[in-house]
Amino acid sequence: MIAGVKIRELRQILDERGKIMHFMRSDDPDFEQFGEVYFSMVYPGVVKGWHLHKVMTLNYAVPVGVIKLVLYDDRSASPTRGELMELFVGEGNYVRVTIPPGVWNGFKGVGVQPALVCNCASHPHDPAEIVRISPNDTRIPYSWELVHR
Repeated sequence: MIAGVKIRELRQILDERGKIMHFMRSDDPDFEQFGEVYFSMVYPGVVKGWHLHKVMTLNYAVPVGVIKLVLYDDRSASPTRGELMELFVGEGNYVRVTIPPGVWNGFKGVGVQPALVCNCASHPHDPAEIVRISPNDTRIPYSWELVHR
């Protein structure tokens, strides 16, 4: 587990009409402040990453489809520096993942349908506070290739 990362199961209310999928409320313990909410669609097999935010806290949930979410801690003062986390988030594991500033993250669409990622960010998007590198950058010791076990 990477220091500062939080995973919370999210409530779903199902009935014969469909379902309600909770995400975040202003009185949730992980809520910092409201910056913006946006959705990111990712197609199966596509990688979106790597990026980190210098200031922004991310809160991801995946109400449709499934992603492989990978986090890497390269913060110099972190007790978990050098650690990787790999999570499968989506319909079978409906959780909210809170990612603090300074943690590299990326995700890959898995399965056969596009995945819809929702992010309730603590700050509005600011291109000056985001850092991006290639998904294949060797500074992060991770391969996005499919692993057959």
